[in-house]
Amino acid sequence: MSDQPYENIAVERLSAAARITLTRAEKLNPIDWATIKDLRRAIAELEASDCLAVIITGSGRSFSAGGDLEGYIALYKSKPRFQAFLNDFFDMLDAIEKSEKIYIAAINGVCVAGGLELLLACDLVIAADTAKIGDGHLNFGQLPGAGGSQRLPHAIGLLRAKQLILSGKLLTAAEAERIGLVGEVVPAAELQDAALRLIDGMTEKSPVGLRGAKHLTNLTLTMPMTAGLKYEMAYVHRYATEEPDATEGLIAFKDKRKPAFGKR
Repeated sequence: MSDQPYENIAVERLSAAARITLTRAEKLNPIDWATIKDLRRAIAELEASDCLAVIITGSGRSFSAGGDLEGYIALYKSKPRFQAFLNDFFDMLDAIEKSEKIYIAAINGVCVAGGLELLLACDLVIAADTAKIGDGHLNFGQLPGAGGSQRLPHAIGLLRAKQLILSGKLLTAAEAERIGLVGEVVPAAELQDAALRLIDGMTEKSPVGLRGAKHLTNLTLTMPMTAGLKYEMAYVHRYATEEPDATEGLIAFKDKRKPAFGKR
C-alpha cells in the first residue's frame, strides 16, 4: 500500500485479508466523488497485494446511505463533470467484479442507493441484524446510475428488483436475506468476526479455484446461457487438466487428508 493517506476511507491488512472502512460516519458514509477515487486507488493497490479477500464496511450506524445529494446539484450543472463522476463510479465497481480477490460487503447499518450499488458489486454479503437495505433513489427524484437497475434484477429477480426500486422501501436484514440480497445475517456485534470467519474458510480452498469460481459465476452478468455453458466447459477442462490444485484435491480426498493447495 502507498503512504499517501486516504480522504474518506481507512484500509487495514488482516492476515489473509484486507478491510476497507468508509469513515465519514457523521455524513452516513456518502459515496461521493472523493470516496470513489479513494476506493479506486485502494482496490488497485490491493489487487497487487497477496491478500485473498477484501472486506468493505462502514463506520458508525451506516454502511453507506448513498450519494452526496448536495454535491449532485453542482455536478448536474456540468455534463462533462457528471459523466466523469459516473465513469469513475462504473470503473470502481467494475474493478471489484473483475478483481481476482473475493470482496465481502459487511453491512453494518443503513445501506441505500449508492451503498446498495456497492453491495451489488461484491461477491458475498453479510449483514448485521440491525441493517436496513434498499434502493431509495426515487425517494429523492433520482435514478440508480451505478449499476443498480442492472445488477439488482440479476441478484433478486426482475419483479423483486422493480418492487424495491419503484417503492423506495428499505428492507430489514432478515427481509433482504429472504429474497437473496444478503447471504447471511448475524448479530451486529459479531459482524466483523463473521466476515473474518468466511475468509478463514476460504483460506483452506484452492486460490486458483476461488478465482475461477468467481470468474465463472460472474459470467452470468454478461453472457447468454448457451455461450456461458460452453465457456464453463472449456474453462473447467483447462483447470482440471492443467492446474495442479484440481488433482491435488482429489488425491487428498482419496488419502483422507487436507489438500495442500498452491499459494496465493
